[in-house]
Amino acid sequence: MNRVHASCVTINNKGVLIAGPPGSGKSDLALRLIDEGAVLIADDQTELRTEGDTLIASAPATIAGLIEVRHVGLIKLPHATTAPVVLYIELTDLDQKLDRLPEEGHILLLDHPVRRLRLPGFAASTPAKIRVMLNAGQIISQDRSS
Repeated sequence: MNRVHASCVTINNKGVLIAGPPGSGKSDLALRLIDEGAVLIADDQTELRTEGDTLIASAPATIAGLIEVRHVGLIKLPHATTAPVVLYIELTDLDQKLDRLPEEGHILLLDHPVRRLRLPGFAASTPAKIRVMLNAGQIISQDRSS
């Protein structure tokens, strides 16, 4: 088992790890996704393990079902105990320049490749981009030569 500094939610039984430095918006983004129907797995610290070929996320027992809502407090929410991890979101600052059409990227977690996206944590469109990514069958590469 391995613990990562990331929040995690599940959307249609697809685990989304949300990583970034303190203050980057991990809990805020998780809360916005939960407000739109996602289910909390873990806030700020997520445990990872493998089951066969599947990477599984869960919460440490001491924080299961808890999320920090900045300026409100620590809140107990309904939560799922586990989810298979399919997406890793690396949060950036709003003003950080990101590629408009990024190359597909992955991160290795416990020797499992997981699709990786870099997105601004506090951008209004970030939850929608995550949902689109989870539902997309395939990302079509764009010709960048023009």
